[in-house]
Amino acid sequence: MVRSLITGAGGFVASHLTDLLVSNGEEVGGTYRWNEDLRSVDRNRGKIQLFQADLTDPSSLLRVMQEYRPDFIYHLAAESFVPSSFVSPIATWNANAMGTLNLLESVRITREYLGKDRFDPVMHICSSSEVYGQVRKENLPITENQPLRPQSPYAASKVAEDALALQYFDSFGIKTLRTRMFTHTGPGRTMMSAEVNFASQIARIEKGKQEPIVRVGNLDSVRTFADVRDAATAYHMLVRQCPPGEVYNIGGDRTMKVGEMLDYLISLSPRKNDITHVVAPELLRPSDVTLQIPDVTKFKKQTGWEPKIPFEQTMSDLLNWWRENT
Repeated sequence: MVRSLITGAGGFVASHLTDLLVSNGEEVGGTYRWNEDLRSVDRNRGKIQLFQADLTDPSSLLRVMQEYRPDFIYHLAAESFVPSSFVSPIATWNANAMGTLNLLESVRITREYLGKDRFDPVMHICSSSEVYGQVRKENLPITENQPLRPQSPYAASKVAEDALALQYFDSFGIKTLRTRMFTHTGPGRTMMSAEVNFASQIARIEKGKQEPIVRVGNLDSVRTFADVRDAATAYHMLVRQCPPGEVYNIGGDRTMKVGEMLDYLISLSPRKNDITHVVAPELLRPSDVTLQIPDVTKFKKQTGWEPKIPFEQTMSDLLNWWRENT
């Protein structure tokens, strides 16, 4: 049976990827930190094997590799909230850059100890579209050849992850694949990205827990939206169909300003006629990435993947999740 390992098992994307792998009858393992919220794993309790491990502790990762010996590794664990990376850049770097280095080393050492015939996994290293930084209009849509210009400590740490994955492929033959995933969301997302921030506030307004004013950041940023369940499908196809050493953009097919996304979420509310918004200074970044439009031709040609879930369903499912959990 195929054996997969997901780092950061309690994470948003990890929970949906776990759903997909379990539904396919695959053996699934997941790593988690001792203080990680694992409520999203509850629906798959008894179907997956959990390992307590910390990306900043190489010995814990070595133990997992030697005990579990996965065929596929999906490295999704990260400090991924861009605004907090400006407040805690060292913690972000340690978790993302050093954590990825520790994971790669654990695979390299275990493979060397056991031999390639017994352990030679395919590794998905999840980078980010944030590595491209602010791209000029004439360079849109963004291809994988676009220069990397990170605009936050988070983005810089993802550049490091990306580079390390390539270096370990070139130097040691570790079968790494890199993805630069653009905006993806859906039910269960709790990290306060723009759409989550809006949906959670609208849910509070509907329940009378907040005045009908949504606090917002930069509404002029342009994003291309994808559903998290389509992202999970893409990752599943990636490790099975793509040649190691490559990098792929992955993203949806609905592009709009953040303000337009807010307008759509408000239109779904019975309070839509009295909800307004106001810019909150604390939600504005010191430097922002305002044009995120991907070219995903390379990945689609390699795998045949296409996003299936429409933007409208994604937003409706997200808002309904917050209505149920507010």
